[in-house]
Amino acid sequence: MTIRTDTPATSSHPLRRTLLVLATAAALTGTGVAAAANQPRPVDATAAPVDDALQREVARHVLAVGPPGYLARIDNGRRVYTLARGVADRGTGRPITTRDQFEAGSNTKTFTAVLILQQVDRGRIRLDAPVETYLPGVVPNGANITVRMLLNHSSGLFSYTGDPDFFVDMQRDPQHVHTDAELLAVAFAHEPYFEPGQGWQYSNTNYTLLGMILQKQTGRSLPDLVEQRITGPLGLEHTYFADPRATHTGRGYAHGYAISHAGGTPRYTDVSGWPLGGWAGAAGAMISTADDLSRFFSAVLQGELFSQEQLRQMKTTVALPESFPIKGGYGLGLLRTDSPCGTVWGHGGDTMGHHSTAVATEDGRRTAVTDTTGEPDDLAESPATERFQRTVLFGADIVNICQMLGRPVPSEVLGNLRGTGQPSGR
Repeated sequence: MTIRTDTPATSSHPLRRTLLVLATAAALTGTGVAAAANQPRPVDATAAPVDDALQREVARHVLAVGPPGYLARIDNGRRVYTLARGVADRGTGRPITTRDQFEAGSNTKTFTAVLILQQVDRGRIRLDAPVETYLPGVVPNGANITVRMLLNHSSGLFSYTGDPDFFVDMQRDPQHVHTDAELLAVAFAHEPYFEPGQGWQYSNTNYTLLGMILQKQTGRSLPDLVEQRITGPLGLEHTYFADPRATHTGRGYAHGYAISHAGGTPRYTDVSGWPLGGWAGAAGAMISTADDLSRFFSAVLQGELFSQEQLRQMKTTVALPESFPIKGGYGLGLLRTDSPCGTVWGHGGDTMGHHSTAVATEDGRRTAVTDTTGEPDDLAESPATERFQRTVLFGADIVNICQMLGRPVPSEVLGNLRGTGQPSGR
């Protein structure tokens, strides 16, 4: 069975885009990043300091494509560099800061994976056991889909956010809180992408199911599990699971905005009061800060939250489809990206109003975390959404990786950031 790598025409929508670049990559093949990514360079122990002028330029270009605010935190092994530009709230004009909380989106998947691996350490879950063992009668063909397949997106199950009506319905009723059963009904109304274990396709449905397994196994809610087993032990005081809404949305919270270009002039919708946990759940409902995400991913890669055996399992990856220009692999809730400047580990997150990234070196000693407080909201690709993707995903995100690793930024990446690169194969 072949791997499904096509993406719907509405791929600009949040969480329908896979991770940092994956679901939009097909639309941007040939940007020049692909060729560079085939030759990852080793990390240089004598890495150069973060280039402040370049970081300021990154922020300027990101804000120019629509988002009201942008923040970055880069620990390059020598010092922690931070930068914030724009506003956290368009209504009040409050400037964004690097300490602001924001919707972390699919970075949540790494939190969920950690909770599963902790259960594996306890002998309560087996990675290669069928889903049917833990959720009998819930998943079609569940006897042939393992927990590992859910974690690394090789189950073939259709992603509920890939349904063409899902975000249309959300726009009509943005305050609706979906149950897990409702999300699964949307997903299971579609045929699987492929037979279990016979391909790779990012699917939020996988993590809805993992959340259900955790709650059934432990008898505890996901917010409680996150607090008791991750944020509490690590001292992450500003990170929590939205249940279903973010509860700390006053000063110190970066609002997220859905940006529509359909009328020619950008139209902004503040989505920070929408119930993130009511549709993203175990796939994307975490609220966090740059400092906390840096600490979390360092802890993950240093094996602080589970055994070394589970860290090894987490870093055992399935290759990403060859058609994607960013090369790497997906492990158990953890993405390996072989960037033009070197290999990094982490995840990314897209909600209705935020695009965030969190990456680290393999030893967890260097990290780069960013948040962009706007997402294209148009229901079809447009020059504006493509410009956002090229500038942010194929420009700014990769520049930050290079800065973290102390490597020169390739000219192709700078071209994407500045809008001077010429795509080919279009």
